[in-house]
Amino acid sequence: GITYLDHAGSALFPESLLKAFTDDLRNNVYGNPHSQNISSKLTYDTIEHVRYRILQHFHTTAEDYTIIFTSGCTAALKLIAESFPWIPEGTEQPSSRFCYLTDSHTSVVGMRGIIASMNVLSVPIKPKEILVAKSRLPAEEQNCTTPHLFSYPAQSNFSGTKYPLSWIQDIKSGRFCPIKLPGKWFVLLDAASYVSSSPLDLGVHQADFIPISFYKIFGFPTGLGALLVNNRIAPLLRKTYFGGGTAAAYLAGEDFYSPRKSIAERFEDGTVSFLDIIALKHGFDVLEKLTGGMEKIQQHTFALAHYTYTVLSNLKYANGAPVVRIYSDTDFSNPDAQGPIINFNVLDENGQVLGFSQVDSMASLHNIHVRTGCFCNTGACQMHLDISNEDIQRNLQAGHVCGDNIDLVDGRPTGSVRISFGYMSSFEDAQTFLNFIIATRLSNSDAEISLQSVTKLTTESVPDDHLSFNKADKLSPILKISDRELGNIPSEAETTGSWQPPEPEAESMRAAVSETAVPMCRKGGKPITVAKIYLYPIKSCSAFEVTEWPVGNQGLLYDRNWMVVNQNGVCMTQKQEPRLCLVNPSIDLKKKIMVIQAEGMDPISVPLEDNTGKEAVTCESKVCSHRVKTYDCGERIAGWLSTFLGRPCRLIRQSSDMKSKSHQKKTKGLSSATNISLSLVNEAQYLLINVASILQLKEHISARLKEPLEIEELIRRFRANIVISAPESFEEEEWAEISIGALQFQVVGPCSRCQIICIDQQSGERNKEILQSLSAARGRKTNFGIYLMNQPFCSSFSDTLSVGSQVLPVLKENTEIQPPTSSEEKCSG
Repeated sequence: GITYLDHAGSALFPESLLKAFTDDLRNNVYGNPHSQNISSKLTYDTIEHVRYRILQHFHTTAEDYTIIFTSGCTAALKLIAESFPWIPEGTEQPSSRFCYLTDSHTSVVGMRGIIASMNVLSVPIKPKEILVAKSRLPAEEQNCTTPHLFSYPAQSNFSGTKYPLSWIQDIKSGRFCPIKLPGKWFVLLDAASYVSSSPLDLGVHQADFIPISFYKIFGFPTGLGALLVNNRIAPLLRKTYFGGGTAAAYLAGEDFYSPRKSIAERFEDGTVSFLDIIALKHGFDVLEKLTGGMEKIQQHTFALAHYTYTVLSNLKYANGAPVVRIYSDTDFSNPDAQGPIINFNVLDENGQVLGFSQVDSMASLHNIHVRTGCFCNTGACQMHLDISNEDIQRNLQAGHVCGDNIDLVDGRPTGSVRISFGYMSSFEDAQTFLNFIIATRLSNSDAEISLQSVTKLTTESVPDDHLSFNKADKLSPILKISDRELGNIPSEAETTGSWQPPEPEAESMRAAVSETAVPMCRKGGKPITVAKIYLYPIKSCSAFEVTEWPVGNQGLLYDRNWMVVNQNGVCMTQKQEPRLCLVNPSIDLKKKIMVIQAEGMDPISVPLEDNTGKEAVTCESKVCSHRVKTYDCGERIAGWLSTFLGRPCRLIRQSSDMKSKSHQKKTKGLSSATNISLSLVNEAQYLLINVASILQLKEHISARLKEPLEIEELIRRFRANIVISAPESFEEEEWAEISIGALQFQVVGPCSRCQIICIDQQSGERNKEILQSLSAARGRKTNFGIYLMNQPFCSSFSDTLSVGSQVLPVLKENTEIQPPTSSEEKCSG
């Protein structure tokens, strides 16, 4: 078989990744994310989920970093060069500098071409020079705001040397400067090589820019990378070209352009490679399943590299001369300082270098795949092989160019051989390579001595806890992690206490609410009462009708606390799966359980207690552009739902420790410090409809239908929390506030209806006439019902909402309610 030892060039992908991805494509329709149809919204939501998965992989959040998808690490570096807020030479302000470590990839060094065109100087720095650069700027120079950029690799793609991540904070804080210039330093961490086999914690090491390529991690997809941008510098980035999807508005006939507010959307020109992005989700899943995480990958790959280095460096000819010359800055004793890359040249008995092309050809005959040349890192190649600038130019004149097979010029090497290990590499791969070197370089007698050394070093160099392997995957060898090891992986979720709602001053809150309302109550007429109360414990599933119910800080207690997600972790609604309406949840407060029923299925229960302990699998999800922290409810309910719906899905629940900060909405009229906490709703805590409005709409609909709809069926289609009985139809649209008992609500806007109202909530069947009738009845608008937010007065949290309670509205000054500002389609779910 093939012994693949170029994992630093590209990882190999397992068959299971391709299968999961192709199954996903067979089961779902993914449209262009710039469209607004159902398949396009599924694509958009899935892409957003992948963004959060990437951030989670690097131990950070959307509060700190933005993901900008690119065609690869190189495109990400080019984007930085073009958009960084450089100050050119010749201005009153001190000019910017671009400093980079000479041990950098060609794509980093190539940034200087763009930067030079902006009249900004680039300064190369050798690794030894940065170590002696630890000097602070004078205090007066530290106040200068000129931006400078320093770039260095987290791991050298040439030698595997890991440069200290502590440099990030040292440079950003001014503890030491790459060069002595007044200004503010930003850090570009080239992580493309590093993240293929090492964990990167951006919560600790907060570089400003981190470019990556995903094929280095997963092997598939290729042609897809990302730039992780620290949100502190993201607003400073400049952009001239604008492509499809990046504009909020522009004029074709005049020089007018307004960019989108989202940094990601602003810099992702055109349609992103959305199917490749969706494949990343399966890449993360498979990587975690096969290996247990990046910490285990680092342990595994370093053990192989350490063993191979130890044996290789001890191979000798009969005259005592070394068989190889290894180019390394470390002794392979510490995985924090050395990655799984070994760079070397093979020597003869006299110490002369054998050309790398010859070694590559011999390796190919043994089905061993290595990498040769300078690896797009001329700086490191010069440093380790002692090649001068003049030598490079002389070699070019002799006909040698990067990537060719001219390995020796005047007997001196122009490059070297590199082997690298990945998570699929095995101990047998290392042994096969070492046996190849021994068999091709040593005589029989020398080989016997060296084989004895290999045997001895095998027992000394391979750690006792080294991971085991199998060849079960058809495309490439994969790691086999024991159940014991998988069971011992700690969860990121930690048990937290229940969140207590904020306690704002009631008087200031009431004053803030009243600023937008005319203090005039509705007068005369019959009293308005609450006719029905519904909650929807599982988002987009059937309603649970009650006569009275406790009110929490997010709305009705347990309303939309759970949601069903597909195999990609994306929220499923009745738009994609109408049969969700046939899933009937009910809450038993005394037994503290939620019982879920569906026709043909045995009832199943889920505990109401929040389960965010270590055993919970936490994840980030997205609900109508809002980011929420959730946890998985387990295999039992996932199997139940998958069986009933006929497709892989899971039940997740909003995590209580994130309710206070991850899903909030600032409401017009409230003080700037006030955020209203939301459950898994789309827009607001409550949705209210009026029976009188339903009756008027029913008249329009009945004229278009062969069989008239019952009033009860219509009410259920609109999926409201509060159904009121008011004398006048649509009078609720003139309200600014309402009171129900001791509860105070602010009206935040009308509900713009989507196609969910076309679904019969008893059968799951669609009827498009409902939405068309609503549009015709409302004058081409599809507004029906109003959104409410409960004012967070401390006294209200223990209250209950009851059928029969009187509703006291406060009229607004302007009778036309503007819908909530959001790019998402409004619906109650």
